[in-house]
Amino acid sequence: MLWMLAMLATVPVAGYLYQRVGGWRDRRRYLGHGEMVEIGAGQRLYLSRKGEGGPAVIFESGIAATSQNWAELQERVSKFACAVSYDRGGLGWSSESSTERTPANIVRELRRLLERAGIPPPYLLVGHSFGGLVVRKFAAEHPEEVVGVVLLDAMRTEEWPPVNDAQTAMVERGMRMAGMGVVTARFGLARLAITSLLCRSGRLSRMAGRATGVGGQHVLDRVTCEVGKMPREVWPIVAAHWASPRFYGGLRAHLRGVTETVIEMHEAAEIVGMPVVLVTAGTAEPLSAEGLRRIGPAARQIVAEKSGHWVHLDEPDLVLEEIRGMIEGVRAGTSDEVEVLAGG
Repeated sequence: MLWMLAMLATVPVAGYLYQRVGGWRDRRRYLGHGEMVEIGAGQRLYLSRKGEGGPAVIFESGIAATSQNWAELQERVSKFACAVSYDRGGLGWSSESSTERTPANIVRELRRLLERAGIPPPYLLVGHSFGGLVVRKFAAEHPEEVVGVVLLDAMRTEEWPPVNDAQTAMVERGMRMAGMGVVTARFGLARLAITSLLCRSGRLSRMAGRATGVGGQHVLDRVTCEVGKMPREVWPIVAAHWASPRFYGGLRAHLRGVTETVIEMHEAAEIVGMPVVLVTAGTAEPLSAEGLRRIGPAARQIVAEKSGHWVHLDEPDLVLEEIRGMIEGVRAGTSDEVEVLAGG
């Protein structure tokens, strides 16, 4: 009995050490792919930049996604413009943030990041899901710094009324699950499952999914499907993120800010003076003319017929052409202005 108790006591310690060593190895392997930028108050954000030429294209991820979500699209955009992705505070390689995860706070951090990294405006902003709210806030508050906005199946605040008990219960359930994730990640269990899923046979993850019932299997299927659309070389980096307690803490912080985000963006200012395109997933109901006008008077909508929510992973060519067309329009406009000045 004493021997068994002693063995059981070593399991958490072994798991903790396994996670610490694994996290250290992850940082040594992958952190050098980008750069860490100090934005003040001891906070550092991870940034990846590729390519040259303006306007710089800034990618803003969904609520729990990171810079790796944009790997393929960023690489392709970098062939004709400077392409920038980053990890928001509390996600990926970035340090935690002391502010609530709302668009207004995130915009302030993003602007400091771009300034400290030496990436000057103007910017073309591309936002997916929750990230769509962030880029809407950025463009509405700082139109002099933005030349265009591409919204990829952006989160719709009208679907998240703050007083809706069902939505509140769902967010609270997500926060509890994220809290459990912090504990399991701290003792290496998340690393075992995620590494099995993305880097090995997946047998351990499938067993865990079956053990947790229909809900666990559904999450496993979603993760496998969505990550499977990303380039295979980023899978180990995604696994490294999801194996870290920081990821689950960051997810919980973002979920905690959903209600305030909805309140903040419910009557958000319109985006004016620049082109705005909303790419709606084929599986979603197209936004009404009134809903589109609330984004901006000149906003237009296209439907990605072959896409689910992750439009940029399902139809990257469509998104790429929207970005390219917007950049070419900006450059042509700039060129025309230069010609007029030179001739006048």
